[in-house]
Amino acid sequence: MEQTGPTYFYETEAIQNGATYIAGVDEVGRGPFAGPVVAAAVRLDPDNIPEGMNDSKKLTHQKRLRISEELHRVADVSIAQASVEEIDRLNILQASMLAMERAVLGLSRNADHVLVDGNRVPAGLRGRGVGLVKGDARSLSISAASIVAKIWRDQLMVDLAQQYPGYGWERNAGYGTLEHRLALQNLGVTPHHRRSFKPVHNILYQEKNVSD
Repeated sequence: MEQTGPTYFYETEAIQNGATYIAGVDEVGRGPFAGPVVAAAVRLDPDNIPEGMNDSKKLTHQKRLRISEELHRVADVSIAQASVEEIDRLNILQASMLAMERAVLGLSRNADHVLVDGNRVPAGLRGRGVGLVKGDARSLSISAASIVAKIWRDQLMVDLAQQYPGYGWERNAGYGTLEHRLALQNLGVTPHHRRSFKPVHNILYQEKNVSD
């Protein structure tokens, strides 16, 4: 029967090649208009892997939440972010790389082999990082990281929505839905919006022209 979903193949291969502490890292939140980009790094206990892991986008919120809570109990988990200011200063790609580096650094032990979702390896992980395209659907460690990062960031955006109501962040997690775009037009730009992103930049430019 053909295997579907992520496996422990890449981790086992790394162990066979001499690695002793293997982690998966993934980020969430490259596309939203608001909020930080968040990364998680997870080192799984091969004897205690939660059931039902998959690409976080293929799981319901309740399944993600259950798995995330279990991972925090049974795995080495580290969560980090790059701020909106860093996104605007560096660009979203470099900020994502920075968040992933920070997440790996936050693990309880130095990971000597890091499986990275995507085809780019952060500069700080060179020599021990391996990129895996669609890694959250292929590697259990990356899948774990994607689930943890999404749950953490979604909750952060729910919390921020209490401070800045009207943008629908509790539903759209800061992504550019119609509700969010209309709120930007009607309510303006908050400190949590990414000013380097074109829709936000355009509104600021319009406001500047009106006030000039």
